[in-house]
Amino acid sequence: MTMKGPSRKQIITPMSNDNNISVMKNSVAHMVIINKLLRNAKSEVSVNYICSDSTGISIVTNKVALQSDLQIIDQYMKSSEEINGLQVDEP
Repeated sequence: MTMKGPSRKQIITPMSNDNNISVMKNSVAHMVIINKLLRNAKSEVSVNYICSDSTGISIVTNKVALQSDLQIIDQYMKSSEEINGLQVDEP
């Protein structure tokens, strides 16, 4: 789900609490890797920060993410070694 507010854009990625904790421990590293993947795909979207949410994590971006950007983020989250990919839903 993508939401656009007056001053920020969010990608909400539902996941289990265990995965949420794992992501938040290394949120800066995940943010750097996601930004690198998005740059390699020539996307204009970049991740500003990652924060914990009641349903999972919220990834705040500089622009509204396209479907291709969501797929890049989803594939990264599901393939990360720290995260159980079976407990991550589509953003």
